[in-house]
Amino acid sequence: MKFWFRLALISSCVWSAWAQPAKPLPSTPSPLKDKGTLQQSALDAALFYQLLLGELNVRSGSPGSGFSFILDAARKTRDPALFQRAVDLALQSRSGESALQAVQAWKNAIPEAAEANRYKLQILLALNRVDEAGQALSVSIRELPAAEQNDAIASVPRIFARVPDKKMAADTVEKALTLALKQSSTAATAWTSVGRMRREAGQLALAIEAARQGRASDASAPGPLILALSLASAAPAEMKPLLAQAMLGPVQPEVRMGYARHLIAQSQQAEALRQLARLNAEHPAFADGWLVHGLLLQETGQLAQAEEKLRKHVELAQASQDKETPTGLSEALMALAQMAQRQGQLPQAEQWLAQVPANADPIKLASRRADLLTQQGRKEEARQVLAQIKTTNAEQATRKTLVQSMWLRDNKQLDEAYTLVKQALNAQPQNTDVMSEMALVSEKLKRFDEMESLLRDLIKLKPEDPQAFNALGYSLADRNIRLVEARQLITQALQLAPDDAYIQDSLGWVAFRQGQYAEALQILQTAYKARPDAEIAAHLGEVLWVMGQRQEAGAIWREGLLLKADNDTLVETLKRFEFKP
Repeated sequence: MKFWFRLALISSCVWSAWAQPAKPLPSTPSPLKDKGTLQQSALDAALFYQLLLGELNVRSGSPGSGFSFILDAARKTRDPALFQRAVDLALQSRSGESALQAVQAWKNAIPEAAEANRYKLQILLALNRVDEAGQALSVSIRELPAAEQNDAIASVPRIFARVPDKKMAADTVEKALTLALKQSSTAATAWTSVGRMRREAGQLALAIEAARQGRASDASAPGPLILALSLASAAPAEMKPLLAQAMLGPVQPEVRMGYARHLIAQSQQAEALRQLARLNAEHPAFADGWLVHGLLLQETGQLAQAEEKLRKHVELAQASQDKETPTGLSEALMALAQMAQRQGQLPQAEQWLAQVPANADPIKLASRRADLLTQQGRKEEARQVLAQIKTTNAEQATRKTLVQSMWLRDNKQLDEAYTLVKQALNAQPQNTDVMSEMALVSEKLKRFDEMESLLRDLIKLKPEDPQAFNALGYSLADRNIRLVEARQLITQALQLAPDDAYIQDSLGWVAFRQGQYAEALQILQTAYKARPDAEIAAHLGEVLWVMGQRQEAGAIWREGLLLKADNDTLVETLKRFEFKP
């Protein structure tokens, strides 16, 4: 950001940094007393003329000259509003030094003026005088009332976000907060702010230590736990014990929710469900807890419990006094519609969809409606619902293409899906979502060379994403070719996402293809326990069948049919073994 542009932003941004209302100072002249009687003003005729002359200079295009008049008047009156006006004029003139001069005069005239400290800090940062800004920060924090210090400290990472040298910014802030780090009333917040800045500077070890120090200074403070959650993926060994220990006791509902979401991202569904159950019990009015719990239960095939949780979320969301419709309501209603549909309760599904608010995601809602119409045998109507989605930007247009292609794939209209996605890929040749969909369509059409090329390109573009590794490895294993390479690819995917049940399924499947039945059985049983899924059920049942455990295989296959009766892999497996449910 250019220097002058940074200065231009300050007068509008300084108040958002610390949202503290300006307090009238005892020394500030006021034309009226509290009881409405007149009080003598410091503004005499000469000063009035001086101010008028200053403002006329500003209006005539000479803010620098106007600044001198206004600043002189501010010094004479000790009026904070005039000092602020002088600072603003200096910033409009793009003169950082003049702005600092005005701020210093303000501070000298009214030492207790907190607003002057805030302006000085922002101006120094705009001038990239980071060390001086640190000194100003230290003074600002120290002079604030004790009740306001934690809020100010929490805002520090946002204030210093514009500093290009993140390590210098973090060093400066930690030095400026030395006193706050030692005081019991502010230590947790100060360590959280330091940790956030160390994280942004890429100093992972120091960020981890800050989270630990913050937690040790105040076990009830949410800030260190939120910091720990943000570090959990990058440093699981260090943060997992801290978070697990914290979750044994009471924490704010948002913190427990954040921990549950982290567990879900790590494919630790069982522990996530335990945390969500505790969240519901301890904070029954926390609507989002019911939503996430219900969605996770739905994903793991526990539909009756999922419906109960989602109904509770709908009840809380619809009773909310918020002016805006809670965002989770649409998601809950669409999930309830999907579950009713899968159980053949089509009128109930339509009733749920009819309650979806008008501000719902149009693409998700259209996809849900199309799915319901398809089950009713109204495929052409379903296709039109998707085609008529109105998009307002490129991201939505891409999502529309993807949901159309998914519907076409599911309904065996693969050539149409290929043509649609090919057009999108030609327009966005490196859009990874489009590439992934094109690989899926190509695989269904048995255009394996094209699929493999796309997946290898995806691996190059996103080497930290396990899905392309897994997809290519699974495809090779499923076709029973290049099994050593398939295992290498899947193992690499598992290293990137060790708790992903679908990748574990792929590893179990390649082990089965290599004739390692005992290993395959153990891996697939673990994957199915973590995430009951029709495709994993198909693979696990096949391994059991081949190992002679046909009764157990049949039981697993029947469970898979309950989860998703039209899963291609499961249907093909049952047909191949001539199994009658």
